[in-house]
Amino acid sequence: MINVKPLHIPGQRDDSSTEIICYHCGDTCDNRDVAIGDKYFCCNGCKTVYELLAEKDLCDYYDIDETRRGKAPLDGGYAHRYDYLNDEDIVGQLVDFADGDTRMATFRVPSMHCSSCIWLLERLNTLNAGIVSVRVNFPRKEAAVTWNNTRISLRDIVVLMASIGYEPYISLQDVAEKRKHTGDRKLYYKIGIAGFAFGNIMLMSFPEYLASDTSIDPVFRFAFRYLNVLLSLPVFFYSSREYFASAWAGLRQRYLNIDVPISLGIIMLFARSLFDIFTNTGAGFLDSFTGLVFFLLIGKIFQKKSYDALSFDRDFRSYFPLSVAVREDDGEHNIPLTRLKVGNRIVIRNQELVPADAVLLRGEANIDYSFVTGEADLISKKSGDRIHAGGRQVGQAIELEVIKDIEQSYLTRLWNNDIFTKESHGRLNALVDRISTHFTAVVLAIAFGAAAYWSFADPSIVTTVFTAVLIVACPCALALSSPFALGSAQRIFGNNDFYTKNTDAVETLAGIDTIVFDKTGTLTQTRSSHVRWSGPPLEEAERSLIKSLLRQSTHTLSRQVFASLAGEVAQDVEDYHEVPGQGIAGNVGGHEIMIGSAEWAWREESASVDVKSSAVYVSVDGAPRGHFTVPNLYRDGLTDVVHDMQKEYELIILSGDTNREEGRLRTIFGDVVPMHFDQTPEDKLEFIQQLQAGGRSVMMVGDGLNDAGALKAADIGISVSEDINTFSPACDGILAADRFPMFHRLLAFARTSVGIVKASFVISFAYNIVGLSFAVAGLLSPLVSAILMPVSSVTVVAFTTAATRIMARRKGLR
Repeated sequence: MINVKPLHIPGQRDDSSTEIICYHCGDTCDNRDVAIGDKYFCCNGCKTVYELLAEKDLCDYYDIDETRRGKAPLDGGYAHRYDYLNDEDIVGQLVDFADGDTRMATFRVPSMHCSSCIWLLERLNTLNAGIVSVRVNFPRKEAAVTWNNTRISLRDIVVLMASIGYEPYISLQDVAEKRKHTGDRKLYYKIGIAGFAFGNIMLMSFPEYLASDTSIDPVFRFAFRYLNVLLSLPVFFYSSREYFASAWAGLRQRYLNIDVPISLGIIMLFARSLFDIFTNTGAGFLDSFTGLVFFLLIGKIFQKKSYDALSFDRDFRSYFPLSVAVREDDGEHNIPLTRLKVGNRIVIRNQELVPADAVLLRGEANIDYSFVTGEADLISKKSGDRIHAGGRQVGQAIELEVIKDIEQSYLTRLWNNDIFTKESHGRLNALVDRISTHFTAVVLAIAFGAAAYWSFADPSIVTTVFTAVLIVACPCALALSSPFALGSAQRIFGNNDFYTKNTDAVETLAGIDTIVFDKTGTLTQTRSSHVRWSGPPLEEAERSLIKSLLRQSTHTLSRQVFASLAGEVAQDVEDYHEVPGQGIAGNVGGHEIMIGSAEWAWREESASVDVKSSAVYVSVDGAPRGHFTVPNLYRDGLTDVVHDMQKEYELIILSGDTNREEGRLRTIFGDVVPMHFDQTPEDKLEFIQQLQAGGRSVMMVGDGLNDAGALKAADIGISVSEDINTFSPACDGILAADRFPMFHRLLAFARTSVGIVKASFVISFAYNIVGLSFAVAGLLSPLVSAILMPVSSVTVVAFTTAATRIMARRKGLR
């Protein structure tokens, strides 16, 4: 044991049977060592944030929402991560506005989670006077920061935010590709125009339907009608344009899609209204026309909400830094990754990713390829060896020579597999298109047939019957059924922390018959709350030594033990080295620390440890000190989820890990579930494609880039993520890890939602049959038909929305 004086805290008790909650972040404290008075903290980082807030009189932060605490800050040594923000080229790409000394930039802040976060972020100017203001967009988890560039730099702002637990998410992809929200903005413009026109035309048309012909002054009647025409023009020529364009594209291909009859109904309503108004024979149906367009556009919004909130299509560049250190004759310089060329000599430090295929020139390389393969075992490389893009260096800084551009590297070739360009089209939408193809022809035949009949029976109502048939028999309710029902289901999924990319994903979920699981990070937890220390109690100085060494390693066990330890990382590590499968060692503060297996750290055989746990042994200056016990935890509720899923689906495990856990998995999944281990990303992708070739409808459930090909190749790919805002490439849905126990209920609700869509189809058909019957009989005027058309749409919307909510409650969803 190191001879240090233990930290004394007034009021500290040896009895620690009561769970202690961190005053700042709300996590469980493993001990009472870090405290200020009666306030305990899980680490010195949380304590530092509290002291900073207290110094600036900002402790009201803790009173705003006592159920939602702050976020634990990054551990020490994080500031160097942001050195690339000293590069003016990169800063120029991140800044939204620059005028004189004033700058403004918008950051995505994934850790923002409650009203307390908003309160604190909007008071960053209290922590540094160089910050002028901060505006938070909570739904998008974004913070727009305005600052004085002569008083504080962009890098210092990011470091400040990270130091209080709100690290901004900045990636190469965000810089290299401008976000494309123009289309969404246009949709909102169209809805706004249609809604404005609909409301005002309804208001000015109201007297027409309640008053007699003589009760309204002709001047006012004339003015109201022509004002309605003016209001309807932008709705027809702008808001409806997308439907006309789609219908015309279909007709050019000799194909009648759903937008053909919708466009026909829109044109008939608008044209008949203009005819009535200009000939002074009626008020027209412009209120019904604008209302129809308004409801159709509202349906489209449902499909975009979740996609706006999350990024489902991040590529490998979103995980790389914005810049890399390049060694030249005059020293070391940071350059944007986009300017990296073959032949550049780059310096990769501990925990940094190799951005392009390169050859090792200098230094001892220990490469962790878990980012690509899923395996956390380190691979040692010597001078002259090739290192693929995506590998993470563990240990001392190394010097590499780039041999391939980023676009030609191994990681990019994996990402650029043809499967990543696939497009999906929902079966329900295809069904609607097939129905609409025949629907339009049938309606036209009925309209002309009815007109021919009435030209002999009563020529005076031919035009009325023909127009009424075309108006009342619009398939708009059919078109609205799927987006509103599945859109409502998508919103309910979101309320339960399950985010699907679009409504097609909800429909696809209902049709799967095979579920393929990755293991590590998907079925297993990464939490550290159950790590236990066996041995004489560690003193504060010892915890700091151990934690400083553990921070150098990315191995799963190292990360879990590191996260479980209180104390700060305040000491540099010298002579760090890591031996795959054995452990890590280094000189910290003049002490030789070894952590790993018993053979490595204690020079003796491992003691008996529960087969469901792993032991991490520690020695200080050659003397055994104790060991950590790290349970191999599977996700809560996994057994119940598997039991329920096996009733409906065939389950398969496809893992990049070794088969050492197969025995435990068999106790959960049973002996009949196929299990495949040591799978590369290409193996996983090929396996999914083989299942599909056999007629299977496959859902892949994974968690990382090594699953990206399989996630994209599957009929639907779902990621299980500890942080839904910073995940993940190429998935169709993101499930928050703590919601995994309800996974089977979410899948059942997807099937129910598709059933609701089919029921709404029946309602739509019934409406059309009844409406056509009355129209053909000459019992419906165009006015009544125009009123019934949006009423049918409203009925379908009300039914689908209410039904999805009711069924969600029955399945225990919120």
